[in-house]
Amino acid sequence: MTTAITRRGERRISPVFLGILAVTAVTGWATWTGFAEQPGVAVFLFVTAAWIVSLCLHEYAHARTALHSGDISVGAKGYLTLNPLKYTHALLSIVLPVVFVIMGGIGLPGGAVFIERGRIKGRWRQSLVSAAGPLTNVLFAAVCTAPFWLDALDGVPRDFRYALAFLALLQVTAALLNFLPVPGLDGYGVIEPWLSYSVRRQVAPFAPFGLLFVFALLMVPTVNREFFQAVYALLDGLGVDDVHRYCGENLYRFWEESNEYCAVIR
Repeated sequence: MTTAITRRGERRISPVFLGILAVTAVTGWATWTGFAEQPGVAVFLFVTAAWIVSLCLHEYAHARTALHSGDISVGAKGYLTLNPLKYTHALLSIVLPVVFVIMGGIGLPGGAVFIERGRIKGRWRQSLVSAAGPLTNVLFAAVCTAPFWLDALDGVPRDFRYALAFLALLQVTAALLNFLPVPGLDGYGVIEPWLSYSVRRQVAPFAPFGLLFVFALLMVPTVNREFFQAVYALLDGLGVDDVHRYCGENLYRFWEESNEYCAVIR
């Protein structure tokens, strides 16, 4: 099996990731229990750390799927350790998405691990490698919204509900953006193996600018409105209402003036 070719050290979970996971657990506990003197700070740290965890799992899913599809080089590159510092573009993969969450409350797709596609035989496997990342965001969103669509919110503190709702919003936006068939994003990676060589060659020069193109489109009011209407519709279907989404983001942005309505119902 291909996993046997990777050394144990290449598959050992990184202390960096374990540290991020620990921050997520501690701040999640503080949010749940109300231990923090300023709940907004606890929610901010919890959601940010959990978002970074999801980014790491997103890239890990790409790498792990590639490993089982024939690219045994991912182990030597450190992609199986969940260490975000090992990514090809750590700035794009971690820092930029976190900055966008802080500034605009949107789950921006990160950079990508470098997969040696020539080692992966078969178009279905190549498509699956690309789809594995955003499917992780879908799974993460399902977990975050589980208390809502399972109608199991009794006993769940409101601040923790708000945090889960905002984190779910980030996961849904990341999944939708990543699945767009735009060069440079995972959605294009899913369909790329099925395109002719001439089309792929013509599109390749635009791949580095795909994310910028999507970002520019989101600046168009009509596009932005339609995109977020789709996001909210999906969250509504998962039981996450407007109050939880709005108050979650309001609590997350603790440095801004708190909305009186959210403060009262909390």
